[in-house]
Amino acid sequence: MDFGAPYKNASVKIMLLGGGELGKEVAIEAQRMGLEVVALDRYANAPAHLVANKAYTIDLKDKSQVLEIIRREKPSYILPEIEAISIDALIEAEKEGFRVIPNARAVELTMNRKGIRIFAAEELGLKTSAYRFVKTYDELAQAAEAIGFPCVIKPVMSSSGHGQSVAKNAEDLKASFTLAQEEARGDASELIVEEFISFDFEITLLTVRTEKETRFCEPIGHIQKDGDYIYSWQPIALSEVVREKAETIAKRVTDGLGGRGIFGVELFVKGEEVYFSEVSPRPHDTGMVTLITQNQSEFALHIRAVLGLPLGFSLISSGASAAYKAQNESANPVLEIPDSIFTDRSFARLFGKPISHKGRRLAIVLAADSTAEKALQTVKTLVAQIKDR
Repeated sequence: MDFGAPYKNASVKIMLLGGGELGKEVAIEAQRMGLEVVALDRYANAPAHLVANKAYTIDLKDKSQVLEIIRREKPSYILPEIEAISIDALIEAEKEGFRVIPNARAVELTMNRKGIRIFAAEELGLKTSAYRFVKTYDELAQAAEAIGFPCVIKPVMSSSGHGQSVAKNAEDLKASFTLAQEEARGDASELIVEEFISFDFEITLLTVRTEKETRFCEPIGHIQKDGDYIYSWQPIALSEVVREKAETIAKRVTDGLGGRGIFGVELFVKGEEVYFSEVSPRPHDTGMVTLITQNQSEFALHIRAVLGLPLGFSLISSGASAAYKAQNESANPVLEIPDSIFTDRSFARLFGKPISHKGRRLAIVLAADSTAEKALQTVKTLVAQIKDR
């Protein structure tokens, strides 16, 4: 393909809708390819703003604001990087001839847990946990009783575990209902109640596709707390049966969604059974481990797929990542990171977020080792040494 220079008529321009830490890494990889990067976020100096050619601060849920910037900048590709954006703007942009990655329908289905669950379970017939959708507290109580305790309660519109909780009994439902309503990223008018599967472990299967090919990264193990990633490691050992089932599910889901790009397919594994959980049509937070394990990270692969380039890559080392979450509130955050974290086989990546609040992800630690398990122990030790103020 042809590559023009940024700011020139022949430039290949990508627009990021969402400028967090994942968008920042996408922007860096796009810059390596000589692309022009425009980053949009709801707050100024978001991580991707710091490395983009142009930055805008707007309400990404406002259709008119999003469309105004799209029409002004005329990007070659629009890459939604978060869920809290105006889907109506993407649908309209697509109608006007702009290229949405992977496509507006896929973004609409996956940003809403109701849409993707119905698509996966009822249209594709994939194995999932039992579920019900509810709008009121009374409906929630009835659904929980029918599904049984413990059960998982989530807003249908949210991300990164916001508003998610596990109700162990009927007494927990009030708190779960309130949390889902108050912490959702997006419309909190509808919730999903899911059967709690006592799975052996959960994985992310990064699936990268173009119209010509689909490739799978080595499966990634991860540990989440309240739906938000804490640790991830790659590869995680799977039996041949489980791996085949996981890849089959991932391909059916991503083929059904269509388009180009990388997809983070989340799966539960129990014995030899594999359950579909969720899918993100963009780089996945657990996939940040690929910054140290693969010769082409998930972010580099995303850009390759967007451009329709060949998807060749390889695993170069086993490794692990650990998220560092702020312990303090600050309008001028400072991270104290020991020099010992930076070695030939470990390092930290800082996101440069301008404001911290307790629980906000500010950095990750990555380590490589002879096994993923050893790397996981290393990052657990290293991340515990970081402090913020």
